[in-house]
Amino acid sequence: MGRSYQLKRRAERQGQTRQRIIEAAIELHQTIGPAATTVSEIAERAEVGRVTVYRHFPDELSLSRACSGQYFERNPLPEPERWQAIRDPLERLRVGLRETYAYHRATEAMMTHALADARDHPVVAPYHEHWRRAADVLTEPWRERGRRRTLRAAIALALSFDTWRTLTREQRLTDDQAAELMLRLTCDCTPE
Repeated sequence: MGRSYQLKRRAERQGQTRQRIIEAAIELHQTIGPAATTVSEIAERAEVGRVTVYRHFPDELSLSRACSGQYFERNPLPEPERWQAIRDPLERLRVGLRETYAYHRATEAMMTHALADARDHPVVAPYHEHWRRAADVLTEPWRERGRRRTLRAAIALALSFDTWRTLTREQRLTDDQAAELMLRLTCDCTPE
C-alpha cells in the first residue's frame, strides 16, 4: 500500500507540474505572443527548470498542442451546427456573426498574438478549419444564383478575426454595429 500511494502522489505532482507549464505558456502566448515566448520564460513562470519543461514537452509542437487544446477547451468556439436550425438565411447569418464577434472579443488577447505569430503553424489549422466550416454553414441556406462563391467569400471575410478587429478597434464600431454592417455588405446577395 505504501508504494502504491507514493506512485500516486508522484503522478499527481507530475500532473500539477505539467499543468503549471501549460498555464505559464498560455499566459505568455496571450501577453507577449508565441514567437517571443522562450522555454526559459515558461520554466521561470511555472517555477520549474528548463529540463523539466523538456521532460514534459520534448518539442515545441507538443507544448503548443497542449496549450491550444486547453485554451480552446476553456474558450470553446461557437457552434455552427446550432445555426443550422435557423432556416431564415438572414437570421442565421445575424446570429452567426453576433456569436462570432462575441467570441472574438472574449479571445482577443490570445488570437491577436497567436495569429500574428503563428497563423500558418500546424497547431492553428483546426482553428482555421472551424471558420471554414462556419462559412459553409452560413452560406448553405442561400439559393444558388451563380453568386454562391462570392457570397461564401463575403461570409468568410465577415467571420474573420481580422475583419472584426478592424471594425471594432480601428473603426470603433460596437460588436452589434460591426455585425449589422457585415450583414448588410454580405447580403447584397440576398435571395429574392
